[in-house]
Amino acid sequence: MDHGGMGDMSMNNSNMAKRHYTHMTFFWGKNSEILFSGWPGTRGGMYALALLLVFALSFLVEWLNHCRLIRPGTGHVVAGLARTTLHAARVGLAYLVMLAVMSFNGGVLIAAVVGHAVGFLLFGSSVFRKTPLQPTDNDGLKGDLPPMAC
Repeated sequence: MDHGGMGDMSMNNSNMAKRHYTHMTFFWGKNSEILFSGWPGTRGGMYALALLLVFALSFLVEWLNHCRLIRPGTGHVVAGLARTTLHAARVGLAYLVMLAVMSFNGGVLIAAVVGHAVGFLLFGSSVFRKTPLQPTDNDGLKGDLPPMAC
């Protein structure tokens, strides 16, 4: 008689050994899953690639926050569609970075923070600008997109 799924214990033990549980606290190490099931796995090279990807995604989010791709004089409809596309790309990339950090791997968190910091240093600060950073343009924006806010 099967009492609540307790039938064949040998079957349950073998299934339990194959289960993978997600970390719910931060941990250090290359054995992790980031964004996709089984990736990067247990290989150090793939883990380094995953860290570079997270860095690049967060760097790209900062670039999108501060870029000026839409030229003055562009039609309102075209400019509106371009801003919508840029906004969707920025939000999508930001969610990917957030999901990567939710792997609770300490290296991934550091890669994301450093990517945002380097991106802001290059694109958002006045360190590498010859002219002082203008606080706003005619629309009150620093870039093509308004600042992200919760």
